[in-house]
Amino acid sequence: MSVFATRERFLAGGVLSVLMLASLSSDATAQSASPPNFVNGAAWLLAGGEFKSVPGDTMKPVSQDPRHRYVPNNTSEQPTYRIGDVSNPNLKPWVAAAMKKDNDEVLAGKFAYTARSSCAPAGVPGFMTFPAQPIHFVQKPKQVLMLYQGNAEVRRIYMNVPHSTNPKPSFYGESVGRYDGDTLVIDTVGLNDKTFLDAYRTPHSDKLHVIERWRMSPDGQVMNVQMRIEDPDAFNQPFSATTSYRRVPAEWQEAICAENNGYFFQERVPTAAVADF
Repeated sequence: MSVFATRERFLAGGVLSVLMLASLSSDATAQSASPPNFVNGAAWLLAGGEFKSVPGDTMKPVSQDPRHRYVPNNTSEQPTYRIGDVSNPNLKPWVAAAMKKDNDEVLAGKFAYTARSSCAPAGVPGFMTFPAQPIHFVQKPKQVLMLYQGNAEVRRIYMNVPHSTNPKPSFYGESVGRYDGDTLVIDTVGLNDKTFLDAYRTPHSDKLHVIERWRMSPDGQVMNVQMRIEDPDAFNQPFSATTSYRRVPAEWQEAICAENNGYFFQERVPTAAVADF
């Protein structure tokens, strides 16, 4: 073998070795990369109660009926309830009918239901409509907890595991998660139909499937959440929505949701007509 052939084989082998080492180094870096730290001495306060649409998505989340102006709390005007626009073309007929009935009752004077005011679990993605109190994260290798300070509502996300074969329906369903770089991806199924989808009291079925992507802004001051919602029994097509939280320097505090919801929703906490003593 010539000196030139030996030299070429040596160089080729060296290049291959460098490429293999670079690949191994890249894999090791990816595997050892730290997940995003959503804790870091802070909590997250909801920036707005309404889910926003995602640019480019033809199907939109329910929004305020333009015929009825919404006035939030903490203004100089009398607050009003949210009235969902039932003309949204993505709603199945039974969903639109249920929402119209509820809207008519609220406009006639009925209290508009919210999970927060009735001390009830909000489900997913309703958990992301809880106002006033912050959420706190607990991040562990096998589990991530989201704790809403008001009434200590807890969501459990089981990390890097598949879904159960037949998860039993529950208020918060079965959530499994993984980190995709700086993003926490959560896949939730097994939700019951006892909650509403959003602040507009949009109902859903137990076939609801939600995928969320939680990601902090580069400056760490905002948490952006994008969700993909699918329910073939309630909506004509899957759709996307977003919401956001702002960072607040808050430690965990006990904030119990008082059992005053008999006044608003008597079917949940029965109230005696006559005092026992």
